[in-house]
Amino acid sequence: MGRRPRLDVNLILFTAAETAAPLPRTDPRAVHLTDVLRRKVGDTFDAGLINGPRGKGTVSAIGADTLTLTFAWGAPPPPPDAITLIVGLPRPQTARDVLRETTALGLAALHFVTSEKGESSYAQSTLWTSGEWQRHLVNGAQQAFVTQLPQVTFGRSLATVLAELTPGSTRLALDNYESPAPLSQVAAPRGTPVVLALGSERGWSAGERAQLRAAQFQLVHLGANVLRTETACIAALTLIKAQLGSL
Repeated sequence: MGRRPRLDVNLILFTAAETAAPLPRTDPRAVHLTDVLRRKVGDTFDAGLINGPRGKGTVSAIGADTLTLTFAWGAPPPPPDAITLIVGLPRPQTARDVLRETTALGLAALHFVTSEKGESSYAQSTLWTSGEWQRHLVNGAQQAFVTQLPQVTFGRSLATVLAELTPGSTRLALDNYESPAPLSQVAAPRGTPVVLALGSERGWSAGERAQLRAAQFQLVHLGANVLRTETACIAALTLIKAQLGSL
């Protein structure tokens, strides 16, 4: 027999529909409650409604095949930081890390775009075609003890995403080759939406730099070292959130 699925989380998330029906005992959340947290009938646990409030769940009954849970919710959460991240579509394993870790840090939107130096075949990965990507958002939120998930799109062109951006945002694009200033020295005014763009694992092409500049993006860098995509996302988001007063 295979190993039973387990979670390593600080908050257990549910959709609104899931709160109205018993949870199958084979669900990883049920396994976590009974086998890891050792919850019994009458015990409570930290729960959250996806894109809604946090609260407390209570184990009301434990059957052979299902767990019956009840919930008491708190106040609605504040809106996420108005940060949009644009990333040149990376290899699937990197995309999994970006989905999970940026959700944990907190942002409003995450767009994985096709790029001239990227591999177009990545968009056909089962990560995207099967809907697996949604699970990594939930895992990141559960680890971070938050309920809000970013809006996610994938497989669209850079030009399409740029055309949809809200006017009046601070626009920054990471580039190791032509950027004149480090991100840490560029002000992101509080109260202003921020859009951060990162190229594919091979960086931006000359044509994409021209598109970004035409869309009022300022090219910036994270220092002389070339970082992995997932590392650059975390470092850049951390710097921006610190400037916005979110950290």
